[in-house]
Amino acid sequence: MDWKSKRVRTILEAALAEDKAANDVTTALTVSPTLQATGTIIAKQACVISGLGCIPVFLDIFAKMSGTPGRFEVVSHPEIFDGVKVKKGQTIAVIRYKAAALLSCERVILNLIQRMSGIATLTNEFVKEVARTKTKVLDTRKTIPGLRALDKYAVCCGGGVNHRLDLQDGILIKNNHISLGGGLPTALENALKGRRKGQVVQVEVRSTEELQQAIAGGAESILLDNMTPAAVKKAVKLIRTALPAIPIEASGNMNLKTVRAYAQAGVDFVSVGALTHSAIAADISMRIAADAS
Repeated sequence: MDWKSKRVRTILEAALAEDKAANDVTTALTVSPTLQATGTIIAKQACVISGLGCIPVFLDIFAKMSGTPGRFEVVSHPEIFDGVKVKKGQTIAVIRYKAAALLSCERVILNLIQRMSGIATLTNEFVKEVARTKTKVLDTRKTIPGLRALDKYAVCCGGGVNHRLDLQDGILIKNNHISLGGGLPTALENALKGRRKGQVVQVEVRSTEELQQAIAGGAESILLDNMTPAAVKKAVKLIRTALPAIPIEASGNMNLKTVRAYAQAGVDFVSVGALTHSAIAADISMRIAADAS
């Protein structure tokens, strides 16, 4: 993750502006602007960490927004970085800066790290469930609007793999494209004719009839949607016979209790919307203490 990129920096600026961090009236009225402090970020549960790189960027943006002078320091143990599993009570990072700045940025920093670590942790649970199979865990576009780059990065931290980043990133013919585009054979034919060089045409199928049409039309990747593991296993056999080299993905009904059955049915990928739309934020806190004078 390039935390200094314009795209990411814009997201972090918007978060600080939303919280009006540079106009923290409570802190301004109660804490000396010269007081130095140390903020210790602590995991209050076992989790997979994601988002550590946001801390110095948030502080740099805040310094410019508020006109806060002075340098800050962000320190973490060499063994603590994005993608690492930490234990309950473990220190994730230590920040040394002005107490007022830490107070004003605390919630925004924690909000992002908690969400990203929650996504990474849930992803890792799915990855563990499909261990010792060839199946990889994919995310979807079911992300928080505006935060997709961070959500998908968090998935990678948990051991998952990114699907399309956006609608320009690949061709996926779904049920609405099929119904509005003249049926599956027509939609697939048009996509294969009109796609740019290097673009793979994937087709979502929900029945044996659609599967046969996708195979006959030369689909280059097939997504088996909302099928039972038994139905997926039969579909995989048909696809492997006709189009042995194409990737096969399963989606729908994916949870920690069912995902292994789908993996054992022989698919290359399982896509799980819950990774980003239903992940519970990790429990992470910041303790702030004044430095000894």
